Amino acid sequence: MNKGHPAAAITGLGIYLPAKILSNHDLEKMVDTSDEWIKQRTGISQRRIAESHETTFTMAYEAGKNALKMAKLRPEEIDLVICATLIPEHPFPSTASLVQAALGATKAGAFDLEAACAGFVYALGVARAFIHSGMARVVLVIGSETMSRVVDWEDRSTCVLFGDGAGAAIVQASFDEKAGAILEVALKSDGSKADCLIIPAGGSRYPTTENTVRDKLHFLRMNGAEVFKAAVRAMADTTLEALKHSDLQLSDLNLMIAHQANSRIIDAVQKRLELPDGISYQNLERYGNTSSASIPLALYDAMQEGRLKQGMYLAVAGFGGGFSWGATIIKWGLNPEN
Repeated sequence: MNKGHPAAAITGLGIYLPAKILSNHDLEKMVDTSDEWIKQRTGISQRRIAESHETTFTMAYEAGKNALKMAKLRPEEIDLVICATLIPEHPFPSTASLVQAALGATKAGAFDLEAACAGFVYALGVARAFIHSGMARVVLVIGSETMSRVVDWEDRSTCVLFGDGAGAAIVQASFDEKAGAILEVALKSDGSKADCLIIPAGGSRYPTTENTVRDKLHFLRMNGAEVFKAAVRAMADTTLEALKHSDLQLSDLNLMIAHQANSRIIDAVQKRLELPDGISYQNLERYGNTSSASIPLALYDAMQEGRLKQGMYLAVAGFGGGFSWGATIIKWGLNPEN
């Protein structure tokens, strides 16, 4: 650990999941699909769906509140709130600002970050930079998404994939070796592939009109084959880059959490990196693809299941629209029982 600046340690995690469950069998009644097909192609069995009173903001607030509780911090100790989301509460103000006010984080700045499904990894990188520079000592990083509101429920190729939820992490300045650290972050993008994963309308290119609504341009569109190939290569390569800058080897890794989009993508990343069986964590069978919320949800579940222990080295990788992707190496220090 560099003694010249504090480490950026994850000291608290929190999640929020809607109670409503939409199973594969439920989807069989909605579109031409089957439980067997969905499981074989994606590994997903069910996903959570937000009710009308549950929004990106309300879920982000609950997840953030729970992360603060685990970290044993008061809202007024937060210096910055970052909300990674591709479905904000409003075009403006930022969802992060709404969370800041609701929590009572009266001394905090706040902004949203949009890097689609890679958003949480990007946000961790920003939080680390703020802490290393001395601009912040406590950063609340949130990934929150209501994906159910931007999928076309008549498109069986995409509607089976996504779910709703939120996860949050407290990233805190620390000189305590046992607290762990976000060691390195590698972030990349390739905007030439933007059309492969996109919501076309709702921005300045295609403002909302009767025609854009009629033509379903406000729904997510995806070129699945291109996304699959790019995601596997990108997450594997940035993991290797982050490991190199951490002065670590693949053999040093104890666990890997890739973006929970598709079990076949996660398996292919593991194969490309030649990682041993059992090192890649998956929970997407319960939640589907929750975009920027998927990694904090996986971190929380892995910790609760005893898969994350103090001193372990963890690789986290995300990939999403943009294309945007990245990976981070974390020395784990959080013990929720302390």
